Amino acid sequence: MDRLTRKFGDFVAVDEISLTVERGEIFGFLGANGAGKTTAIRMMCGLLLPTSGNGTVNGFDIHRENEMIKGSIGYMSQKFSLYGDLTGRENLDFYGAVYRIPSRDLKDRIREVIDRLDLASFVDRPAGSLPVGWRQRLALAAALMHRPGILFLDEPTGGVDPLFRRRFWEILYRLADQGTTLFVTTHYMDEAEFCGRISIMHRGKIIEVGSPSDLTARYGQPDLQETFITLISRERPNGQD
Repeated sequence: MDRLTRKFGDFVAVDEISLTVERGEIFGFLGANGAGKTTAIRMMCGLLLPTSGNGTVNGFDIHRENEMIKGSIGYMSQKFSLYGDLTGRENLDFYGAVYRIPSRDLKDRIREVIDRLDLASFVDRPAGSLPVGWRQRLALAAALMHRPGILFLDEPTGGVDPLFRRRFWEILYRLADQGTTLFVTTHYMDEAEFCGRISIMHRGKIIEVGSPSDLTARYGQPDLQETFITLISRERPNGQD
């Protein structure tokens, strides 16, 4: 991304952000509510055209090939839409059709994600009856049905207990090792520590980029949470919001 900007009238939601994410990288996208993260992600996912600036996602231009971007990425959020009265397998079948996976390949693709995410014990139960952690794992499986090269994860472990959050991240590490690029937003600073690099966004701008350990060392803080607070505080005029 190069100087990517999005305005809504006179309001600048995203202000000339520049960013490069490597293939197979786990990249954390941090910022307080209202920082501009969601608007930036919508542009990267091909859902919203930039006002100005340039960029490519998975090799596709964000201005001219946004429809191609949509088909080449996966997207999962805390409130990923699963149909509660359908079983997990039926949900996967539905999303396979949404992603236009040929019917001759669909059963094999469902079997692939079930095995990949250890869902065999839960996939034939109604999705609405599953614990939150297993619903999130099922949502991740749905987002992987079409084998995307890049996976956008927007607060993927919200409401999940700490043990399951750790297990979820173990899965994400395996995906990255297999070549999937992961772009993750999270409010959990301990999760951000799992990312290879992070960016910190404030008032529409990216104010810092680096590995969690490098940033904490650079600003002389004991952990990433204190580093985040220090950076945001420095950006506020006279300490005000």
